[in-house]
Amino acid sequence: MTTLDTYRLLGRSGLRVSPLALGTMTFGTDWGWGSDKDESRRIFDAYLDRGGNFVDTASQYTNGTAETMVGEFAAGRREQVVIATKYTLARRPGDPNSGGNHRKSMVQSVEASLRRLNTEFIDLLYLHAWDFTTPVEEILRAMDDLVRMGKVLYAGISDTPAWQVSRMQAIADLRGWTPLIALQIEYSLVERTVERELIPMAREMGLGVIPWSPLASGVLTGKYTRADLDVGEGTADPAGTRKNVAAANGALTERALGIADVVKRVAGEMGAKPSQVALAWATLNPGVTAPIVGARTRAQLEDNLGALDVRFTDDQLAALDEAGRVDLGFPHEMLARPMSRQVVFGGVTIDRTR
Repeated sequence: MTTLDTYRLLGRSGLRVSPLALGTMTFGTDWGWGSDKDESRRIFDAYLDRGGNFVDTASQYTNGTAETMVGEFAAGRREQVVIATKYTLARRPGDPNSGGNHRKSMVQSVEASLRRLNTEFIDLLYLHAWDFTTPVEEILRAMDDLVRMGKVLYAGISDTPAWQVSRMQAIADLRGWTPLIALQIEYSLVERTVERELIPMAREMGLGVIPWSPLASGVLTGKYTRADLDVGEGTADPAGTRKNVAAANGALTERALGIADVVKRVAGEMGAKPSQVALAWATLNPGVTAPIVGARTRAQLEDNLGALDVRFTDDQLAALDEAGRVDLGFPHEMLARPMSRQVVFGGVTIDRTR
């Protein structure tokens, strides 16, 4: 049976992490829908007490409150926790250098994170989102400098095109700089387009995939109905309501609700919660290391951790796969056609999973 202390190696590294990571975007009430300090501590303690060791946060989650809480909660057991945080998001309105992927933004953000986390080092630093501006050599060298100074132990990247990540990894390898070991991307039954390039690229280049929003902003828990579609497209501001965030993320749609219906049906067949089914499905992709689970209450966390006990039948997996299937596009669909298999591969079947 899989448990939180059934640790996995993260990408091309020796770092051991739990099969589910604890997300902390819900730590703090700054945005109007998170957990207060006492409940956040209960969530944090419950995760670690079950053997969990992989905690995910970011410089601007709940305006910095999340990092502050993680630092306080980890006091006394900092060495056993793998803390991942991110830089990129703007920290001061109107200051063009307070955000972005460049060295100044990275260094200042890391220094602020170290203070809030009350720690001497960050286990895993992610670039949070690609800015389409900063030269990759500047990013990689700045990350390497932070690693050499001991302020960061490992480097990762999030929400960046596959071709750019693979290019960066090749440059890091050739120049002897710190490699990227983790790729954080959105991945769920609702968002599967990353199966086209990002996940295969990560497996090939030695990055462990860490899915964010594996429950599609809560849609796959079954809590939303067609009546909730009246929220429209939502707004870019994370403050307000969780439903607004789901709409703004593009997760609250007719298609997504249809997928959620299938998840609920499968959950009913096995006596599980829809959230457990959706999370368990996300762990099955061989490129995935640890989906991120978020919770506003300890009870929600306990429900989510139940995903580790879920076992699917072949029919249930087929139903889920069909509900969320996406076209892989060119050249993948073309090369999978019978004619291509015959002409290109001579009709020989090759098991590429080994």
